Amino acid sequence: MKITNIKTYMARFGGRSRGLIKVETDEGIHGWGESYSVGPNLAAEPIADYIFEMIKGEDPRRIEYIMMKIHQQFRFPAGGVGLAVTSAIDHALWDISGKAANLPVYMLLGGAARDRIRVYHGIGGRDGQEVGETGHRLNEEWGFTAFKTSPYPIEPDSNRWGRVCAAAADYFEGIRNHTPDDWEFAFDPHAKIFEPIRALQLSNALAPYDPYFYEEPLRPEHIPAWSRLRSQMQVPLATGESLYARFEFLNLMAAQGADIIQPDICVCGGLLEMRKIAAIAEAHYVSIAPHNPMGPLATAVNVHFAAATPNFKVLEYILPTGTEWNEWVDEPYLPKDGYLELRDRPGLGVEINEDVIGDNEYVHWQRTCPIRPDGSTGYI
Repeated sequence: MKITNIKTYMARFGGRSRGLIKVETDEGIHGWGESYSVGPNLAAEPIADYIFEMIKGEDPRRIEYIMMKIHQQFRFPAGGVGLAVTSAIDHALWDISGKAANLPVYMLLGGAARDRIRVYHGIGGRDGQEVGETGHRLNEEWGFTAFKTSPYPIEPDSNRWGRVCAAAADYFEGIRNHTPDDWEFAFDPHAKIFEPIRALQLSNALAPYDPYFYEEPLRPEHIPAWSRLRSQMQVPLATGESLYARFEFLNLMAAQGADIIQPDICVCGGLLEMRKIAAIAEAHYVSIAPHNPMGPLATAVNVHFAAATPNFKVLEYILPTGTEWNEWVDEPYLPKDGYLELRDRPGLGVEINEDVIGDNEYVHWQRTCPIRPDGSTGYI
């Protein structure tokens, strides 16, 4: 079997375009992958075309060999966009391999370590009562018992930090008062905090209400700050969506800088790379909760990763807001009782409707940073 072509599509989902990549072979078997919207998204197609010249004619089942070849022939670090496209190609190779073997991908990874995959959903509201009402609706319809929300009920860039922390504590107390005691709530400061001491103050304010985890309060670049913060905290510290590949995660875990890591399978290098990251984490007694604010294809890849990974904890999941998921794929993974069920279908277990995604018009999307009261820019 040989790789004969790579096609790139910009499919619309959630008000932005997602890079979907199809790898074709001379035996008629094809595979699909999804790249993260790092930006600029239109860079995905020329990078995929560039990578195709590196790997055309190769056996797509030689995934380790192909991934090494891509990284080595880039010579310099591929960066966010390059790794996002590489991740999507990796997904497609696993999809092809599963289809060729007539097995679901998780069986190629050693088989299922669990029967189903727990998921959590983002949630918000003006106060704890409103959050609780939304949570009950999600629980009644889909069975969710784990959620993630912002710890900023008031604007953090324009209020005294003590008020921000006090408001966060009141907010969480209100959530606890309006939801069952066994539900989990994580908090995501979204890397907006510059000073580590402020991250600790906010963590201490939330601690009495038992957060599921405290996600990425700081930027990821300076590992010693993470190590010190974790040593002072009373709640589980999570991070990783802005890190790439196993070497950066090794530095974080060797410094004991996190309790939970959150690599994104659509940007870290793909499923093969996620497996290596997870193995390093397991050796450091660290669990893994993948970052997944993505579409139905990325969710499918994560399901197979989570199924075969012993130190997996929980998967981020976004419910489709319209008909896009059912239009994109034949049978999207949808939650039942707060879990995603495994399938016996070969490959990733979903098939993309190429006619639908081929008709999608590109939607420009970019991140926009806040402007502080003094006119300076803040972290997103």
